[in-house]
Amino acid sequence: MSGELEHDLPAASWWVYMIRADDHSLYTGVTTDVERRLAEHKAEDSGPYRGAKALKGKRNLKLVYSFAAADQSQALKLEYAIKQLPKARKEALVAGQLPISELLAGDAKHGEH
Repeated sequence: MSGELEHDLPAASWWVYMIRADDHSLYTGVTTDVERRLAEHKAEDSGPYRGAKALKGKRNLKLVYSFAAADQSQALKLEYAIKQLPKARKEALVAGQLPISELLAGDAKHGEH
């Protein structure tokens, strides 16, 4: 199969995720593989650090939220929307008290100009 493209590979799923550190800070990011990305954030001692600068040196990182986005564009828009929220609203999202549909609806409103 050298030189041929594989057309039957599934399209990558994009995820928005939130990680809590032991200082109770929340980090939001996007990825195609949540488990791999969490491992990269945690792995400071094995080779070059590939995690986020904001998490470097933080301990006890735990995945506290993830959402499968429709595509990369939606994931990036949701990441931005979450990062704009005050901490209390982020905590509500993590606790399941703020439906992601509210953030998705906000994105749709911004698209209507």
